[in-house]
Amino acid sequence: MNQLSDRINNLSTSATLAMAAKARELRAEGKDIIGLSLGEPDFNTPDFVKEAAIKAVDDNYNSYTPVDGYVELKDAIITKFKRDNGLDYSRSQIVVSTGAKQALFNIASVMLNDGDEVILPCPYWVSYADIVKLNGGVPVEVKTAISNDFKMTADQLRAAITPKTKMIWYSSPCNPSGSVYSKDELRAIADVLQDFPNIHVVSDEIYEHINFIGGHHSMAQFDDMYDRTITVNGVSKAFAMTGWRIGYIGAPEWIARACNKMQGQVTSGANCIAQRAVIAALEADPSEIQYMIDEFKERRQLILGLLDDIEGFKTNEPEGAFYVFPNVSSYFGKTIKGKTINNATDMSLFLLEEALVATVTGEAFGNPDCIRISYAASQEQIIEAVKRIKEALS
Repeated sequence: MNQLSDRINNLSTSATLAMAAKARELRAEGKDIIGLSLGEPDFNTPDFVKEAAIKAVDDNYNSYTPVDGYVELKDAIITKFKRDNGLDYSRSQIVVSTGAKQALFNIASVMLNDGDEVILPCPYWVSYADIVKLNGGVPVEVKTAISNDFKMTADQLRAAITPKTKMIWYSSPCNPSGSVYSKDELRAIADVLQDFPNIHVVSDEIYEHINFIGGHHSMAQFDDMYDRTITVNGVSKAFAMTGWRIGYIGAPEWIARACNKMQGQVTSGANCIAQRAVIAALEADPSEIQYMIDEFKERRQLILGLLDDIEGFKTNEPEGAFYVFPNVSSYFGKTIKGKTINNATDMSLFLLEEALVATVTGEAFGNPDCIRISYAASQEQIIEAVKRIKEALS
């Protein structure tokens, strides 16, 4: 008899983690799987960050940390927001969490009541919808098109707003599409929101530095949106620190206080050694990590060129992050090697089993016509992976 809660029984498993687990199982069976499913840089954490962590160990940082983060780290975050984004936050507006994922969960927990609607431009990061649902909210998907680089327009936003709309969540650069909202596009969205003063925005900027066009823009840069925007960031992607688990928010003080209160009852403060290391990461000039951005840009051009040679894969040129999100719907209804491909999930499983390449179904991101391919892998692996995909589908 299943005595688990309805909450957990109704919760989806993270599609990215599930695909990574399946790939690991096949590797354990001796199969040569190329993993292009996880959103994890394949670089090592920069040496100067590791040295700061080692110093923290030597300096005997081993006690409980303040729930909302060390003061020195908060000050580094404040400086980073000002330097990189032109945003002014005070210490009372900053909360440090165990990864940006916890920051997002905190926000949903303190902002949403049962039935509150949260607008999610599709495609959206895989965990947004379930985080919203776990906290009683209702995800409202706004479909976007590859022809518009998967970006929600102001008109689409206005059409999606109802009396129950409480929040909008989006990422820029976007996981999974790599889309980057321009200042004008954000301003157009902000203009719509002037007619709905009670709607708040979560701006997820975790991929901020992995931007191939320059000029990252934050919703909170607009004076009329600053008090309604929660800016979420962290060090996992740009500094190759996924396992260090440090994320943070800059928010209106009343929201930050509430997140601090929530976190105090769940995990308390984030890891002491990781926090000291992140101080060094954020105090460094962004040029210190430019070598990673340059390599990702090269890989983007490589994989786009290779995918163009696969009939039926429709791609656009992502402007940031390290993903491509090709539309593969031309294969739906076709049978290849005895397997019928009805949707993106079938396509991802087919590629894993027949091409030995792990990708992620776009259904997990709110778009059933696409698959997400991460190019956070070596150029040799990318070349081999796309060759295998092409052969499997030919």
